[in-house]
Amino acid sequence: MSVGLLGRKIGMTQVYDADGVIVPVTVIEAGPCVVLQVRSKEKDGYDAVQVGFDDRPRGKASRAQRGHVAALGGRRQQSGAAVAKAECEPKRFIREFRCADSSHGLQVGQVLGPAALEGVKFLDVIGTTRGHGFTGVMVRHNFGGLGASHGVKRVHRSPGSIGQSADPSRVFPGTKMAGQYGNERVTVKNLRLVRVDNDSNVLLVRGAVPGPNGGYVVVRRSAKNRS
Repeated sequence: MSVGLLGRKIGMTQVYDADGVIVPVTVIEAGPCVVLQVRSKEKDGYDAVQVGFDDRPRGKASRAQRGHVAALGGRRQQSGAAVAKAECEPKRFIREFRCADSSHGLQVGQVLGPAALEGVKFLDVIGTTRGHGFTGVMVRHNFGGLGASHGVKRVHRSPGSIGQSADPSRVFPGTKMAGQYGNERVTVKNLRLVRVDNDSNVLLVRGAVPGPNGGYVVVRRSAKNRS
């Protein structure tokens, strides 16, 4: 399946496999996901499927967010061409999956769950790492710090020299310095799918997944390991 699933990281636990070996797994609530839009090369310039996860209360959703998933009967919708709507609740987490062509066979309003990953052995999981705010170089880049011998005063955690002399008279881009640590998109590849629970919309994936418990994740078939 070229289209993946959206979900939420629940946490980590341990299960036993068929050989009685204990396996550390991450529990992911994958679905139900609703197909919100199906993009085509003729209309949009590329083929993709837009999927939404986790209902947003209507009272906290804007009119644009509600109109994205349901026909509101506005003047623009009445005057324009008819656009298929999923007729569902507004979604908090929306992502698009690019497809090679329009042979995915999905329709607007269709609901996807863990059953869509039946037969898949390895997954790529995309998440946002836990944010740590503004940190120094020792936390952010694992610097060892300066010495603490006699004469070194109040610079034990400083980064040291970062610049050059008169030539080139600037700091090169990418120099390891203090700054925002975490809160970035990370993809963990080739995680083995251990178990699928269609009744509870739960996936058990071997290994760790980026992000805190409760964070949104994207689950898709492994791009490299298709076995």
